[in-house]
Amino acid sequence: MRHAGRWDDTNDIVVFSGSAHPALARSICAELGLTVAPSRTSRFSNDCLQSQLLSNCRQRDVYIVQPLVPPTQDHLMELLLMVNAARGASAAQVTAVIPHFAYARSDKKDASRISLGGRLVADLLQTAGVDRVLTMTLHAPQVHGFFSVPVDHLTALGVLAEHYREQDLTDSIVVSPDLGNAKEATQFSRLLGLPVAAGSKQRMADDRVVIDAIVGDVAGKRAIILDDEIATGGSIVTLLERLAADGATGASVACTHGLFTGSAQERLSGHPMITEVVTTDTVPAPPDWHELTARSVSQLFAEAIRRVHEGESVSSLFDGVDPTHAPPQPSLFEPDHRAMPRRDYASAPAR
Repeated sequence: MRHAGRWDDTNDIVVFSGSAHPALARSICAELGLTVAPSRTSRFSNDCLQSQLLSNCRQRDVYIVQPLVPPTQDHLMELLLMVNAARGASAAQVTAVIPHFAYARSDKKDASRISLGGRLVADLLQTAGVDRVLTMTLHAPQVHGFFSVPVDHLTALGVLAEHYREQDLTDSIVVSPDLGNAKEATQFSRLLGLPVAAGSKQRMADDRVVIDAIVGDVAGKRAIILDDEIATGGSIVTLLERLAADGATGASVACTHGLFTGSAQERLSGHPMITEVVTTDTVPAPPDWHELTARSVSQLFAEAIRRVHEGESVSSLFDGVDPTHAPPQPSLFEPDHRAMPRRDYASAPAR
């Protein structure tokens, strides 16, 4: 990957940061050789927010960095206001850089009269004036289809794999907490040359799950648990109980989005089976969890921004970590030796 910091075409680009994660925005800008453009968000006495961009946006490529982390509704509204301000300031293109898209969990109607938050937030962003969205590891990849503007969906698998390649992986196995994340876990296991297993999980409530079986042999092995997001840590603790019952010797826990809400830090940092917890900096890390390992994704986002600005391919960032598992399908217009023989309907007997 070409280092984004060597990029010289910076005159037509401006990067703003919302209040959710300014440290990540600064890291991305450092990779690009830029500084974060100033902005101001104010809260009035009636609790309404107002955002003002303090750098020129006219006919410039504007990027606004804002993961949707608690307080999620405040950060979402701030992002919408900043996008609206950039559009009103005659920006040539406005890209919302949302490393963590919180509403990706609300992707389907699995109960009567339930809201579809993922689609609603996509509509809100488009109404505000977003031309493109840059995000990472959506909890539900189908949320990508909720947008009618281009979405660049990055993955942190390569960044996390780099961490584990520095370790002795003898007798290790990659474990997904549930079958829904099994594709990501399978690709991760291929990057590390390890076997893979998955938990059979049923979610009973937002913070309560049941894992009644492990699909795969974990006896005598160290588990590398891979999840897209960890909030309360309840699923991980439940999985650890099942892994211990099935003979696993210990576990390393890895995720892209380490929210660690509620008692998650206490649950995970003190668990006897966990040797380490690894995450990325898509969201701010807990300030007092010094043992937490956080790998930066700032170079990935910076390179994606550079390529978007210069009209280059973003998909090549997935080289070696492409989450697509199915073999290539034959083209409709190419001969396929497996195709059924053509039938001559003109000479076929009438039926």
